[in-house]
Order: sequence, then structure tokens, then C-alpha cells
Amino acid sequence: GDDRQPAALFSYVSPDARVPADHPLRAIRALVDGLLREMSPDFDGLYAAVGRPSIPPERLLRAQLLQVFYSIRSERLLMEQLDYNILFRWFVGLEMDEPIWAPTVFTKNRDRVLTHMVAQRFFQLVVAQAEPWLSDEHFTVDGTLIEAWAGHKSFQRKDGGSDDDGRHFHGQTRTNDTHASKTDPDARLYRKSNGTEARLAYLGHVLMENRHGLVVQAMATQATGTAERDAAVQMLQAHGVPDGGTLGADKAYDTHDFVARTRALGVTPHVSQNVKRSGGSAIDARTTRHAGYALSQSCRPRVERVFGWLKPIGGLRKVKLRGLAHVEWLFVFACAAFNLKRIANLRAGVAA
Repeated sequence: GDDRQPAALFSYVSPDARVPADHPLRAIRALVDGLLREMSPDFDGLYAAVGRPSIPPERLLRAQLLQVFYSIRSERLLMEQLDYNILFRWFVGLEMDEPIWAPTVFTKNRDRVLTHMVAQRFFQLVVAQAEPWLSDEHFTVDGTLIEAWAGHKSFQRKDGGSDDDGRHFHGQTRTNDTHASKTDPDARLYRKSNGTEARLAYLGHVLMENRHGLVVQAMATQATGTAERDAAVQMLQAHGVPDGGTLGADKAYDTHDFVARTRALGVTPHVSQNVKRSGGSAIDARTTRHAGYALSQSCRPRVERVFGWLKPIGGLRKVKLRGLAHVEWLFVFACAAFNLKRIANLRAGVAA
């Protein structure tokens, strides 16, 4: 047969018409568009009135969401997908014949626009949309290791002493006090648990409400031995947990100092008991005898679902950005994407 395929001169089908009415991204796109309209005044102050036009920040945010949702490992691949993927063009807001940005142009604009302040603003607006499903009393906190984009060879002496450019480090004593990464100075050598290797890393922290497993506070910090507990207190203060609220956590949070700081905020610490710790657990029968303690402990593993999505799907197992400021906005933004997905599913369940 005749398999000639002449190119059509015009197309009368819009990208919107090609996206199925029940596609999951439709609900997310409607939600995101409303949030971006609220952020429009914030975006107006980011650009000068003169000069070459930049990429609209709304399109930057939508494109970044696609990179998180679809685990696209680089901006170059993201631009390639935007060039031929009709679904992606529709979500970002590009016409069929609109040219795609160069990857370097996209990253330069993204790094200028998507600051920590913008990411936090977007995250808080997403949390506000989730209010009907949020618990205002019962929460869980946890942290996860985020491997930095730096290798062991870059971890060299701060004083400039000779250690063979970091190539032969086996058998050497290297600490964060004496050494720092030449590639990413903000990264710290950190071991998540006994028996595991130390890696150059950051720590990501989330405060999750226990009703539907939504993230209500998120932040990233340098990897230190007290970072998880310090971040937990900061997130409790930022969220404004009311008196009488509860906070579930694992054994890493079972210290007398953290328990005292939590109680000083009017929050009851439902922390897993670390009975093998020197000096015993900071949690006694005054807390564990209540039924609420067991409920908090049963809800606590839900936070692992957050990390189970953020790291393999959201691209946070090993970040390709350097510096704490960049890692933090990416972590907060990925948590907002996780919440968007959950809110869309919750709304679909109510509609059904």
C-alpha cells in the first residue's frame, strides 16, 4: 500500500484536546494554576522592567514540577521531553509551535527565581489547600539522609596540608573539623546509623500530620548529630502546634534535652523509647501508659512513605545541586509536589 505521509500545513487540535479528561495531571494543573495566581505579586518583583524577556516564572515552576513527578534526571532531558511531549507542553503552558528553551537558559532562570523564599511560599500555599484534610493536633517528625553531589576524593584538609589530593584516604582519620569538600563545602561527612558508611550528605526533615500523611513543614540542614532534633523544634515552632498536641518520632529523638524542649512548647513527645541508650529512655510510663502513645507509634511509619516518594521519584536520593540553599529549596519544593499529588487523590476520593 501507499505509506506516504505528507506533512500537514495546519493543525486544528489544541494540546488541551489531546490530554484525556481523566488524566491525573489535570487536577494538579488546576490546583497549581490557582496557587500561581496568588503568587503573581511575588513574581512581579523578581524581574526588571527593561532588558531581554525571561522565562515566565509560572512556566518555570510547572516545568520543575514535571521534573519531580516524572523523575527526569537532568534539565537537558526535561527540555528534550518538552520539545516532543504534548502532555508536558500542555502542563507547562507552551503552544505546539513554541520554541523550547536551551537547558542552560532554563537552569539560570530557575536558580534566580526558585529561591528558598519562593519555594517556601509555594509550599505554604499548597499546605493551605490541604487544610480540610489536616490534623491540627497530632504530628510525626523524621529526617532522612540526602547524599551530596560530591565524592570522597573532594573531602580534603582545610589547612591545605598534603593528603595526596584526597585520592588515598583509606586508613586516614578525617573529620568535619579538619576536612571539607572542595566540590560542595556545605556538605558534611555523616553516618546515618552504626555499621553504615559515612557519606558527604545533607539532612532533610519533615513534619507530617497523622490524619492523611501530608507534610506541613519541611527543611534541609547540614548533617550533624543534633540536626534532626534541632530541626524538629524549629518546625514545631514554625507550624504553631497547639498546646496538647502530640509528636511521634523514632529512637533518635529520645534524649532528655529534646523531650524537655518539646514539652516546653506544650507538645507531648510520643517518642519511641531507646532503652539501650546510656542513662535509659527519656520517656517513661507517664507518657507510654496512654492509648494515644500507641496510636502515635502506629501512625509514625507513614512518614517513611514520604521519603519513599521523595528519594526515588522526587530525585532526592542524591541531589545534583550544590550548596545548602539550593538543596533546601529543592527539598521543600519536592515536598510541595508530594502534597499536590496527595491532595489531588484526596479530592478525587471525595468526588467519587
